[in-house]
Amino acid sequence: MADFDVIVIGGGPGGYVAAIHAAQLGLKTACVEGRETLGGTCLNIGCIPSKALLNATHHLHEVHENFEKMGLMGGAPTVDWTKMQAYKQDVVNGNTKGIEFLFKKNKVTWLKGWGSIPAAGQVKVGDEVHNAKNIIIATGSEPSVLPGITVDEEVVITSTGALALGKIPETLVVIGAGVIGLEMGSVYARLGTKVTVVEYLDAITPGMDGEVAKSFQKILTKQGFTFVLGAAVQSVERTGDTAKVSWKLRKDDSAGEITADAVLVATGRKPYTAGLGLEALGVEILPRGQIKVDSHWQTSVPGVYAIGDAVPGPMLAHKAEDEGMAVAEVIAGKHGHVNYDVIPGVVYTTPEVASVGKTEEQLKDEGRAYKVGKFPFMGNARAKAVFQADGFVKLLADKETDRILGCHIIGPGAGDLIHEVCVAMEFGASAQDLALTCHAHPTYSEAVREAALACGLGAIHA
Repeated sequence: MADFDVIVIGGGPGGYVAAIHAAQLGLKTACVEGRETLGGTCLNIGCIPSKALLNATHHLHEVHENFEKMGLMGGAPTVDWTKMQAYKQDVVNGNTKGIEFLFKKNKVTWLKGWGSIPAAGQVKVGDEVHNAKNIIIATGSEPSVLPGITVDEEVVITSTGALALGKIPETLVVIGAGVIGLEMGSVYARLGTKVTVVEYLDAITPGMDGEVAKSFQKILTKQGFTFVLGAAVQSVERTGDTAKVSWKLRKDDSAGEITADAVLVATGRKPYTAGLGLEALGVEILPRGQIKVDSHWQTSVPGVYAIGDAVPGPMLAHKAEDEGMAVAEVIAGKHGHVNYDVIPGVVYTTPEVASVGKTEEQLKDEGRAYKVGKFPFMGNARAKAVFQADGFVKLLADKETDRILGCHIIGPGAGDLIHEVCVAMEFGASAQDLALTCHAHPTYSEAVREAALACGLGAIHA
């Protein structure tokens, strides 16, 4: 048994960042994690392994589609799925060991096991109870599966199973056209799998700027995706090594079905708080299973805080990290801050899709007077040189003040490009501020500047 200033429950992006920053602030800190490795879902079975597979299959796509255009001749490589899986695991292992090193460097104690909170100020791990002046719940989330669907992680799978299928399926049905489903669908589409996406709503990527979502769907369709939109899934039935997905179209109740080698259920995620003892402790839980917190991330029980996917807000690793930094500052007596209006979102397909701030639909609903500056990557020399001229940058600015309200990018490097707009918004910059900033040539970032110029007199290269 040991006494700590802070015990963090959960070693994912929010938890390990909170623990490290608390230690940096001079607090005696421990982190509870039951996995064999740190990093949580994101690093072990989420963001990082999926990016490894996206990277590998992107190179395969380039070989098939673009190498010959550049004078790179010869036969395309064959896919060794086992070796690709090993590469993915090497990426994961390198990162998890890195976090373990950071714990040692910052003197964070790793309490190995699953934690619960038997009483305020106490955390139980295994048979040991540790005292803590402050407790941070950072337990993350788990896949949310539609009622009546049985997941076996062999044929009917979640994102976890999709990362480690025994073989490449000939056919794949993805239920849900959100970020996870489209990213994993892209991996398998590039490997030759016929991918069909079944989505309840009438558009893909719910919450994304409508114009970007339409363009995104067209591009994915060209890449071989088939979309069934406005479809309510009725059942998923496994028979042997395949499964049948049945649905009804919402517009007319007409029925449809498809049989596939694998069915990926990608219908969102829900907070994971099982086994913590929150109900007995008196922690208030919201109707959707999230922990209710105040503006300082404190729960209804003093000294118990919660961050990341366990609380309301976008379920994004970087949002959890920001909250982890902020709550550590609060506990240390400083001012913790998260600007929830400037949290970027990225889809790591090719092309990438990234956004920050308001969508055009949101601004219309708010009755806000705004202007739009757009620039196509077709006008960007660097994008054309690497066969990634699909897509555009769309900048939204206040009509009177020119202050940037949002940005939406579909194109090469979108996930990195969005951050100059994030910084601009954090400092309250105008579209003109971006337009007057020199951007190196030839870079993808010039498209952002051109979109900013389009909010004024007009883009130069369009």
